[in-house]
Amino acid sequence: MDSVLMENKVLNLDKSSWALTKLGNLAKDISKRVDNPGESEYDRFVGLGNFVSGDIKIKTWETTENLASSAKAFQAGDILFARRNAYLRRASLVDFDGCCSGDAFVLRENHDKVVPGFLAFLMNSNALWNYANSNAAGTMSKRVKWRDLAEYEFLLPPKDQQALLAKLLWVMDEVIEREKQVVNGMQISSKVIAVDHLASVRKNKIIKLGDICQPKQWKTIPIKNLTEEGYLVYGGNGIIGRYVDYNHKYPVIAVACRGEYCGSIHLTEPKSYITGNSMCLDELDENQFNKKYLFYYLYYSNLDSIITGSAQPQIIKEDIARFKIREVNTADQIQLVLKLDQLWDNLKIANKKVSSSQSLQKSLINQVF
Repeated sequence: MDSVLMENKVLNLDKSSWALTKLGNLAKDISKRVDNPGESEYDRFVGLGNFVSGDIKIKTWETTENLASSAKAFQAGDILFARRNAYLRRASLVDFDGCCSGDAFVLRENHDKVVPGFLAFLMNSNALWNYANSNAAGTMSKRVKWRDLAEYEFLLPPKDQQALLAKLLWVMDEVIEREKQVVNGMQISSKVIAVDHLASVRKNKIIKLGDICQPKQWKTIPIKNLTEEGYLVYGGNGIIGRYVDYNHKYPVIAVACRGEYCGSIHLTEPKSYITGNSMCLDELDENQFNKKYLFYYLYYSNLDSIITGSAQPQIIKEDIARFKIREVNTADQIQLVLKLDQLWDNLKIANKKVSSSQSLQKSLINQVF
């Protein structure tokens, strides 16, 4: 990719020849009903859970086997637009045939007017999503109507310029996907190392987590009390803000104990705080267990066995205290920590590259649209 563009992140577009156009003039909403997907010609089903906000392409799908509820058919090259909960910003091109949730539009481009896949980038622009959200209707779960989305107007480049811009944006997308593959490879490597270690200590003496530390739950912090300064605040899904509090000045292992991320593990930063949605493993006897080692041990262990409830998953303090782990000598603990620390440090760098590339891609898309 052009090094000057990568450095400056500016396209310097001349839009004087671009024409104001309505989306409905460039694409159609296809509603081909599939009554019994499990017995249809399609073996791939894209549900709303397969959409990833900001992704230009759909990358995962489910099987249609045993899927009885009706769905919509799509074909390779269509763009799927999740019309429910538009604030999540989910719209992606699909490169295979299949069927999808009825809560998605199947949009088919008019290739007499736009180059293939060009509108997939429009669908991921801030301007379009701002429009979609402002026109979403409903109370509990707002939905976008095609008749409203079809009226969205934007400046459309001539087809020769569309082709050049699409080429640039697809190259950027390929860069992101390659960087994600690097991240995925590192994640697999770290998991293999951890799983192999857990297997190697399987015959060691069993002890309970409560024997070496105390699970504690801190008070919930109202969002209004969060500030731009102070200690980092960890909620069930990670850092949620900052809070000025001087009672807790040490890094702790935090376990999310309620909600969607129940069972996830965090090693908090020094001078940090966690909300009532998480528990900290306090008063750890570090003569028995290195804190970083215990974090890795729990991170790669399966805590699903102590999660209760379906509508509102939760882990109670007593079950964390009873969770069984294996005794491991100090030398083996340090060895694992050194291996995983190096991988996790490299993983942070790789993730930053992905984030930087995604930000550049978003910037380029918003300059075009």
